[in-house]
Amino acid sequence: MKADRRIFLKHSLAATALLATQARLPAVEEKMIPVIDTHQHLWDIKKFKLNWIKGESPLGRTFSLQDYAEATEGLNVVKSVYMEVDVAEEQQLAEAEYVTAICQGGKTTMAAAVVSGRPASPDFAKYLDHFKGNKFIKGIRQVLHGESTPSGFCNGPAFVKGVQLLGERGLRYDLCIRGTDLEQTNRLVRACPGTRLILDHCGNPDLKNKDHTQWKKGMAEIAKNKNLVVKVSGFIASTTRGAWKVDDLAPIINHTLDSFGPDRVMFGGDWPVCTLAATYKEWLTALRQVVASRPLEEQKKLFHDNAASFYGL
Repeated sequence: MKADRRIFLKHSLAATALLATQARLPAVEEKMIPVIDTHQHLWDIKKFKLNWIKGESPLGRTFSLQDYAEATEGLNVVKSVYMEVDVAEEQQLAEAEYVTAICQGGKTTMAAAVVSGRPASPDFAKYLDHFKGNKFIKGIRQVLHGESTPSGFCNGPAFVKGVQLLGERGLRYDLCIRGTDLEQTNRLVRACPGTRLILDHCGNPDLKNKDHTQWKKGMAEIAKNKNLVVKVSGFIASTTRGAWKVDDLAPIINHTLDSFGPDRVMFGGDWPVCTLAATYKEWLTALRQVVASRPLEEQKKLFHDNAASFYGL
């Protein structure tokens, strides 16, 4: 009888422990909010020419889907949006076909794409015709902070017309600018009220510059445009490994979130460019630390819900 009682107690205690563990699981899952990465790069240097990668840059190699899977392992990244990588202009359609095929395959996190385009081109409308009926292509981007692109280029009449056309076609436009060009960018956004626009990388403030007064003023002003959302993404790449702390990131992140509000902010990994200063895990963990005191619903919007709604994922 005593033996039977010991066996009964042993199994009862085990069952109680199991139930207690199961009861704790939802709380653990809630802390790890699912992530939609709205700014995921990848490139194969055997397929595409990336003329902006110079010399012995650590970015001068192929970055594959397998590399991305390894970089995001254990971080609960459930979907991603591919972001164009400024391929040579003659390869833009090939890039779009390449990423569309990946999205169609459905075997990776990649659920949609923003591809290269030149809004000021006289053939821009014809170029967009290639994407009619393509549910995976969500928008267009042209990097505007390159050495060959002058400040104010986005205010040219042809460029403005091209961005307006994107709105008519139901497509979005990503703004990748210099941190000093927020005023010119604001003029473009105001001229295109019918187009949904995304400001990449918190407007690209320079972490090496400790005075962000002008950037803060520009962000507060540009955020007044309701057709504009912002990605809390890649500005960390403006510094180097070991040269930043979470406290350096917090003022930029918090000013961005406060300026745009909880419904117009989205997370972006900017991998592998972010690796110039931090691993994917280091960047995402730092951001999670900065926003940890904000309401859980706001965190869910930042990391997942806004992206799902904005891109129709």
